[in-house]
Amino acid sequence: QVQLVESGGGLVQAGESLRLSCAASGRTFSIYYMGWFRQAPGKQRELVAGITSGGSTNYGDSVKGRFTISRDNAKNSLYLQMNSLKPEDTATYYCAADLGGGYNYWGQGTQVTVSS
Repeated sequence: QVQLVESGGGLVQAGESLRLSCAASGRTFSIYYMGWFRQAPGKQRELVAGITSGGSTNYGDSVKGRFTISRDNAKNSLYLQMNSLKPEDTATYYCAADLGGGYNYWGQGTQVTVSS
């Protein structure tokens, strides 16, 4: 079992930045892939960014060049630096972990609201 707790969401204006954090506990040594997802009202959950235990990353097209995912394996933590935020980035952001069978561990989510 893995427990994930997100923090760092909030209300910001367009163009500003936020940094999300995700603290992992439990079988963290088994985590291979971690990611950030988001879901806006009425829309499907989408992958924002993912990172392997070795540090390889991938990003959704809408956030490339603005968001940066990172992880600190020693601290069992995952981060998402979000710059140049846009109103369309407004969503609930979720941290997720893959122990090898897909993303089957999720945090409770943190709300990010970007005003225009």
